[in-house]
Amino acid sequence: MKSLVVYYSRTNITKKLAETIAGKTDADIEELIPKVNYNGKIGYARGGKDAISSKVIDLEDLKYDPADYDMVYLGCPVWASRPATPLYSYLKINEGKFKNVKFFITAGSSGFEGTEKHMQEASIKPQKVLNLTTKEVKKDLFEDKLASFLE
Repeated sequence: MKSLVVYYSRTNITKKLAETIAGKTDADIEELIPKVNYNGKIGYARGGKDAISSKVIDLEDLKYDPADYDMVYLGCPVWASRPATPLYSYLKINEGKFKNVKFFITAGSSGFEGTEKHMQEASIKPQKVLNLTTKEVKKDLFEDKLASFLE
């Protein structure tokens, strides 16, 4: 089965998880690079505002077409109980191209349910969802949850 891991990570938490998933599934990996600056305190505030308004932004050129893959793992952090704007934009840009998806979502502590709902509205129903807190990822406390997610 041909797999692709697509993710956005502002603070490298989601990136760590994405790289782990790609390594365990022998998947291609695509990091989403927004043309909007979400760095620093101003970027953080802009990100929350953009997420709340479901803004679709421009992304740097993508290497992979999700239509070419049997499974696409889609990952992002929670922004204001919604998916990070770069991943939401990717979903909207690629509507209708997904065969099977699994979501992996990271957050400080909450907002998973709203994020999952918005991701599903912009793509398709996921086969599975993995929700992890920043602490679980930073301290490598996710092996059991990850194993179940990858089954």
